Amino acid sequence: MVNMAATTKVTEDVLAVLNARSQDIFRRLVERYLETGTPVGSRDLSRLLAVGLSPASVRNVMADLEDLGLIAAPHTSAGRLPTQQGLRFFVDAMLEVGAVDAEERGAIEQQMEARAAEGKVEDLLTQASQLLSGLSHGAGVVIAQKSDLILKHIEFIRLDAERAMVVLVGEDGSVENRVFPLPPGLAADALTRASNYLAHLAVGQTLSETRKALQSKRAEVVAELDELTGKLVEAGLATLSGTGSTTQPTVIVRGRANLINDTMASEELGRIRQLFDELESHEGLIDLVGDAEQAQGVKIFIGSENKLFSLSGSSVILSPYKDANQKVIGVLGVIGPTRLNYARIVPVVDYTAHVVSAVLSRKTS
Repeated sequence: MVNMAATTKVTEDVLAVLNARSQDIFRRLVERYLETGTPVGSRDLSRLLAVGLSPASVRNVMADLEDLGLIAAPHTSAGRLPTQQGLRFFVDAMLEVGAVDAEERGAIEQQMEARAAEGKVEDLLTQASQLLSGLSHGAGVVIAQKSDLILKHIEFIRLDAERAMVVLVGEDGSVENRVFPLPPGLAADALTRASNYLAHLAVGQTLSETRKALQSKRAEVVAELDELTGKLVEAGLATLSGTGSTTQPTVIVRGRANLINDTMASEELGRIRQLFDELESHEGLIDLVGDAEQAQGVKIFIGSENKLFSLSGSSVILSPYKDANQKVIGVLGVIGPTRLNYARIVPVVDYTAHVVSAVLSRKTS
């Protein structure tokens, strides 16, 4: 179910000022702009209205809308475009979101299930990004947080007299290993003892849970292991945890050409390219995931409302996806110009997130 943001105080104030005729004219103007991407004139609007109004009467209403900051004239054009504030008002107060039709639902489910059968989560997320790009004619984006894996196996392996490797195997089959220095004077059987101790403590737990358990059982560790072996255990866990904590989220973007081609003849092209550079460098991504998580549903950012997209002037529609425990583990959505077809794309993003969550839940449960 699409969970749109609650109507803001600003939106309520604007609604209180606009009468039914003004709201109708504003709605028609925005819908026409979203359809064509060009300024909308009073003569064009007068033909679209259900109740006949002269172009002069429409111009008077448009002047009031401009005074409210909802529309503006680009350069010397006689037509008007919705401002960022106007688009936000339209999305919050007037956007009518339908359901994804049966054919598209079937296509989304089929593609996600097919990728899931191949066994790789990243392939599933890549397909989701590609699918969203195709359906929206924008850029599909998936931001996946690094998960705190549940441990299946952990082991210490001696490399030489001064170094060892700690090997971590997750229940999902992923493997991580890190090299760290050995405490001087370590007994010959210390690595085996440390591995056995951690196997008993860590299997079925996450790495962070294992570290907490180790800290709470520090006295027991000292009793069961000698001091150097205990230090070995702590050093190995610290090496894994310290590296994992700085790992950036995975970013998958498909359909970049859709945005670049849309702005090819515009000065905005450089801003779109900078946006992609920032996505690749992971700037602002953690905040973006947090914003979508707090929304508990589809979240729409327009222009400068999110610092990651403020320079490019893009809009982004995002929805969180979850694991088997209903924990948000990432977001997916569409990046496009501010004249995105919000009514069509919002339910597509929402349904795709629902399908990805269901597939991931089955894979991890």
